Amino acid sequence: MIGGKACHPSEDQEQEALFEWATAASAAYPVLRLLFHVPNGGRRDAATGRALKRRGVKAGVPDLFLPVATSRYHGLFIELKVGDNKPTENQRRWIGELKAQGYCVAVCYGWREARETIENYLGGAYGKL
Repeated sequence: MIGGKACHPSEDQEQEALFEWATAASAAYPVLRLLFHVPNGGRRDAATGRALKRRGVKAGVPDLFLPVATSRYHGLFIELKVGDNKPTENQRRWIGELKAQGYCVAVCYGWREARETIENYLGGAYGKL
């Protein structure tokens, strides 16, 4: 604790931990090599933000995508959160739209929950990860 507040890893640290796990697990499950980060978040100066918007960056898109279809879904999107953070209204709208298009979408708190979500998602098609 610092100043009476519990210390939590940052979202960036949690995401890095998830990709460390995915890299190690991809030796046995190569589809994990397809997992990638959608770089829509983060603070940027106004000029960079405008340029990215012109190139198609859209606020609210989930953080991670695993473009691996299963018998039920087209792929898996994950919105990664830490601490008490909740999805924004824009993120909730994206989640609903993606689900309506046949994607599995999950909000995960920390890398371990994201790992478990990926394992469960792939479990039906690829067995226990």
